[in-house]
Amino acid sequence: MKLLVTGGAGYIGSVVTAVLREGGHQVTVLDSLITGHRDAVPAEVEFVKADVADSAAVRAVLEGNGYDGVLHFAALSLVGQSVTDPESYFANNVAGSITLVREVVAAGVPRFVFSSTAATYGEPEVVPITEDAPTKPTNPYGASKLAVDELLRFTAAARPLSATSLRYFNVAGAHGDIGERHTTETHLIPNILAVPAGKRDAVEVFGHDYPTADGSAVRDYIHVVDLANAHVRALETSDQPGHRVFNLGIGRGYSVLEVVDTVRAVTGHPVPVRESPRRAGDPATLVASSAKANAELGWAAERNLEQMVADAWRFYQLQD
Repeated sequence: MKLLVTGGAGYIGSVVTAVLREGGHQVTVLDSLITGHRDAVPAEVEFVKADVADSAAVRAVLEGNGYDGVLHFAALSLVGQSVTDPESYFANNVAGSITLVREVVAAGVPRFVFSSTAATYGEPEVVPITEDAPTKPTNPYGASKLAVDELLRFTAAARPLSATSLRYFNVAGAHGDIGERHTTETHLIPNILAVPAGKRDAVEVFGHDYPTADGSAVRDYIHVVDLANAHVRALETSDQPGHRVFNLGIGRGYSVLEVVDTVRAVTGHPVPVRESPRRAGDPATLVASSAKANAELGWAAERNLEQMVADAWRFYQLQD
């Protein structure tokens, strides 16, 4: 297929681009490089430096070029930042997506896969979380992603577009020399890895009194390559107009302290822990049900937490 990947110079977008190329697809990446890295895009992939909110730039890429699908990753994605600057998150994530979707429809592109998030669910009433759980985002980031999900739902009902929203939880790991390089790092695993790398003395763990087995919060994790494979399956099964939503995870939760123990085992470093109070709004447990993706996409996560940490650690060491 001939595909456009927006945000393809970011962490997840660049891994998906690499996996698509390995599968023989023709890929063009469009990225503003505000948070992405040009060197994360494979050399043989066409690259366009532009913002999805630039309708003329997007039109120039899409119009008359016969794309089979668009995968949309371009977004601001820091929860804390979204709370302090909600206007930027809605302007970038929602308004930018509206412009992109308009141009996709105008160009007659039949498939659209959207990088959504489990943050659309907020604090779930039932775990594991299924796709029919109430969507009650508790921050502007999650709300902005849900707004795009709704945009796609209504657009796919009115236009000949097959749209898929993939809602995933904590993404980790790396794909060879492509991995996480965030200027502001909020993800747990790279922050723990900073300790054996000598960049931190200890890892800060927020909350030790949750109603979980060891008192720390429990989360579902997914390897970035498994996630990329789910995007491929979403494309391959997008044969009818309409909007689909799938949750993606490995279907079990790991506590923060279990993740710390896994990093200790992989790196051979003691990784001291610094206890801190709970952060406001952090649920005790967030775990995905991927049963729908298993059944309808023929997809299942194949890599466990140890492999995620090992791959992330190898990539982390390449950056020194």
